[in-house]
Amino acid sequence: MHIIATIIPIFTIIGLGWLARQKGFIPPDFLGTANRLVYYLAIPAMLFRLLCQTSLKTQFHAETLSISLACILAVFCFAWIFGTATGIGRHLRGTFMQSAVHGNLGYIGLAVAYYALGKDGLIRAGILSGFIIVLQNLLGVLAHQLYSRETAFRQSPMAAAEKILGNPVIISSSAGIVYNLSGLPLPLVFDQSLKILGDLALPMALLVIGASLSFEMMRRQLGRVLSSGFMKLVLLPALGWGLFRLFGIAEPDYLPALILLASPTATVTYVMAKELHGDPDFAVAAISASTMLSCATFSGWLLSAGIGS
Repeated sequence: MHIIATIIPIFTIIGLGWLARQKGFIPPDFLGTANRLVYYLAIPAMLFRLLCQTSLKTQFHAETLSISLACILAVFCFAWIFGTATGIGRHLRGTFMQSAVHGNLGYIGLAVAYYALGKDGLIRAGILSGFIIVLQNLLGVLAHQLYSRETAFRQSPMAAAEKILGNPVIISSSAGIVYNLSGLPLPLVFDQSLKILGDLALPMALLVIGASLSFEMMRRQLGRVLSSGFMKLVLLPALGWGLFRLFGIAEPDYLPALILLASPTATVTYVMAKELHGDPDFAVAAISASTMLSCATFSGWLLSAGIGS
C-alpha cells in the first residue's frame, strides 16, 4: 500500500480531533469519558476478539518479541543515564524515562499496523503488544518509584504490581491468549458483540489523541521534549530494525514489531505521571510532540521496510 494512503488518513483523523476540540465539539469533560471508553472497553474488546481467532503457532514469533523487549530495556537504560548526566530534575526524570520508551500501542501502533499491514499485521501486533505493554508499564512504574516525590509510594511494591496487572490491555490480551489455547470456539453472539464494540476502538482513539494535543506545553520544555522524542521515534525503532535485520528475521514477522517500537509516547504516560507523582506537564508535552512528529517518522520507517516504495 502506498505510504500516503497509509499514514495521512490516520493523522487526518488525529487533526480532526484537534480541530473538534478547538471548535468545542469535544469538550474536556467528554474527552475524559471518551478516553475511558476506548481504554477500558473498545480496545480490550478488539484485542480479545482478535487473539481468540488467531493462530498463535503461526503468528507468534518469539525471537521478534525477545529483540523488541531487549531494545526497550536498552533505550530505557540510555534515557536513565542521559537524564542523570544532563541534570534533569528528580521530579521530572521518571516521567522523562517513561516518555522515551512507552509507546502508544493501543491507540496508534495498532492502527498503523492495521492500515499498513492488514488484518494479519494487526493480529501479530496485537500478540506482541500484550507482552510489550507489560514491560512498558513495569518500567514506567519503576521509573516513577525511583524518583517519586512521595516516599510512601517508593516503598510500596504492591502499588507497582496493581498498576501493572490492572492494565486493561494486559488483562484482555492475556484472556484472549488463554481462551485461544483452550481451543473453544467463540460464541457467535459474543463474537458479534465484541466486533461492534471493537470497531469503535481505532477511530475513537485517534480522535481522542488529536483532542489531547497541547502546543503550549511543548514550547515550555522543547529541548527535553525533543530529546525524549528522538529516543522514542528514532533511536528505539532504529535499534530494533538493525537487530531484526542482523538476526535475519523475516519482514512479516518484524514489521508489526517495528511499528510498535516506532509508536509515539503513550497517553497513559500522563495518567501515570499524575497518579505516581511525576511531572504531568512534561508528559503532555512529550505526548503531543511525539504524536505530531511520528507522522514523518512512521513514514520513514515504513519506507525503509519497503512499504509504499
